[in-house]
Amino acid sequence: MTTRHVLHQRLLRVPRPSDKRLAVRVTPDALRHIRAGHPWVFEESVTSISHEAIAGDLAVIFDNDRKFVALALYDPDSPIQFRIIHVGKPAPIDADWWHATIRRALDRRAPFTTAADADDLAYRIFNGENDGVSGLIVDRYADVLVIKLYSAVWFPHLVKVVNALLDVTGCCGVVLRLARNLQVRETFGLTDGDVIAGNVPDGPIRFVEGGLHFDADVRAGQKTGHFLDQRANRISVGAMAAGRDVLDVFASTGGFSVHAAAGGARSVHAIDLSAPTLAAAERNMALNDALDTVKACAFTTEVGDAFEVMVTLARAGVNYDLVIVDPPSFAQRQSNVEGALRAYTRLTHLALRLVRPGGTLLQASPPAQTTRYPKRLRSASPAMWQKCRISRRCRGGVCKARSMASRCCWATIGWCMKPDCAARRWRQSWVC
Repeated sequence: MTTRHVLHQRLLRVPRPSDKRLAVRVTPDALRHIRAGHPWVFEESVTSISHEAIAGDLAVIFDNDRKFVALALYDPDSPIQFRIIHVGKPAPIDADWWHATIRRALDRRAPFTTAADADDLAYRIFNGENDGVSGLIVDRYADVLVIKLYSAVWFPHLVKVVNALLDVTGCCGVVLRLARNLQVRETFGLTDGDVIAGNVPDGPIRFVEGGLHFDADVRAGQKTGHFLDQRANRISVGAMAAGRDVLDVFASTGGFSVHAAAGGARSVHAIDLSAPTLAAAERNMALNDALDTVKACAFTTEVGDAFEVMVTLARAGVNYDLVIVDPPSFAQRQSNVEGALRAYTRLTHLALRLVRPGGTLLQASPPAQTTRYPKRLRSASPAMWQKCRISRRCRGGVCKARSMASRCCWATIGWCMKPDCAARRWRQSWVC
């Protein structure tokens, strides 16, 4: 059943997709990939398109026998010319289709949707390709939904998507976030951070993660307000932090810091380049100061470039029991990957200098670089590779749903030095 929701005028002015579907043929290799579940068709794999269309128009992909293969969204201005949304038998992309798609996604998030405090949690409903909606992210923060678009194909479908999400979830409002590449394209009057449906309170949205309280700036914060894909890893840090001095590098709004403090860390030092972000981390820590462990933890912050601060700490002889390095992506395009790998390797070298005997280093690398990073570390420093290795690739947890191999995994580097410093050995201490 579809309910009439309060959609804002800015959203209603966005053009709808054409009723006339494109007929598309692709190469045999592309057909094999589509039938195997690959979510994209690149421009060079397209052999024919029936007529001109605009971004977001629906396309039917046929095989050489004119049999239906898939439905896709068309983007004439992107190397990814078609984003697959349905494979198998023909189907209308209507309200019923969207309701079923959302419910399937929510079924995969059952640990959140069936929790006693489900209405207070934050979790990902749609994770793009992993949920069959390439370029579309939907996060829930308590009773507010945040839609983030990474592709222009979704603008014409926003009304249907928003109505279906509100129908199924019962949330009170929807915020729109736009990837940087979209903000320089035609957005039909929509801007990053717009409230496009219902009511969203002014200021941050409060939610619960692992029994702890956090605020998220869903309209202007990084990503959709909080890095939800690291939830399981933050909770694991809380379980291993008791009695430890912790360094949180690229701390952002303090997710790892708060979990470490709540888990009994003796001290936590958080580093980030953004002063407002660290101020948010301090507020998130304060939200949990009713806990004795948080009260007892010495929490400090430092604004500065992570590389420079780590060098300064190492030269001063400062070290920690647990060092967490969760950097942003340093490669926004393929041409930047080599430089990014060098930066991640340098981070590891610096971080290891800050780990005291018997301590642990936990480092994340963005999914696109995860598989190449260990090889780069091994070749850059064979001696260091003798001291550390990949213990486990930590995926993003249930928020990631059907993860696409290494795209959604995080590499974690850990090492342990014996107290007498005479030898080094490995200890698996990371649990996802």
